[in-house]
Amino acid sequence: MRIWDMRFEPDGIDMAYSERGAPGRGDAVFVHGIGMGRVTFDGIAGELATGMRTFALDLPGFGDSPERAEADTIVENAELVARFIEKRATGPVLLVGHSMGTQIVAEVAMRRPDLVRELVLIAPTINRHERHAPIQALRMLQDLWGESPRVLLLGLYEYFKTTPLWFLDRLRVMLRHRIEVLLPLIATPTLVLRGEHDRVVPRSWALEVARDLPRSDYREIAGRGHEAIIKSPEPVASMIREFVARIDDARAPGRHPAEAGA
Repeated sequence: MRIWDMRFEPDGIDMAYSERGAPGRGDAVFVHGIGMGRVTFDGIAGELATGMRTFALDLPGFGDSPERAEADTIVENAELVARFIEKRATGPVLLVGHSMGTQIVAEVAMRRPDLVRELVLIAPTINRHERHAPIQALRMLQDLWGESPRVLLLGLYEYFKTTPLWFLDRLRVMLRHRIEVLLPLIATPTLVLRGEHDRVVPRSWALEVARDLPRSDYREIAGRGHEAIIKSPEPVASMIREFVARIDDARAPGRHPAEAGA
């Protein structure tokens, strides 16, 4: 499948993104986590592009997008993603975030529900019970222990594209942001995914996230850690497909939403 690598440049911002597929069921937009880039979603975006058009973004300062003068807040990143959806995608979209990206897409869903058809939070951060930089750094190191060479090499490649100062600024931004405040305000049907062995996102926290969302499903990815989507696109791609299909079914004329459970 052909991949278009393109740039989105509103008001002097330079953001790289990749586009796959063609308009079908709808569009999907993917937002990566700290230290990573759109390459995180290569596999999943490719799998889902067989039935829809997919856009994977490099936020400013990550991947192939240059840093800005100052690190953006989570809200500013959310505003950028919302502008991207308005200008490049055909909304409302399936909006997917991983790790730090979950904080950004949650802001978009809360502030601009008209742009988001379904929401997927993969490894949602920051765990409010461990909102300290040293603990979060320790959890990331613990999670990487025993990871596959593919995950480690890809992670190192992406992290080297980001300067240490930008990374630390972004970590501070993540720690200041409180996703738990947003969750009860998000009416969008949401799928919460967690790797079975994720040390950054413990099960208790992921379940709390799902519980606080008005319309949510919770699933775990067997045998995976925090970087669950890098090792292979499956089973996450199938989990997202199943979730979207069930929401579509619930929206079908004559079907009461409660019958589909979301």
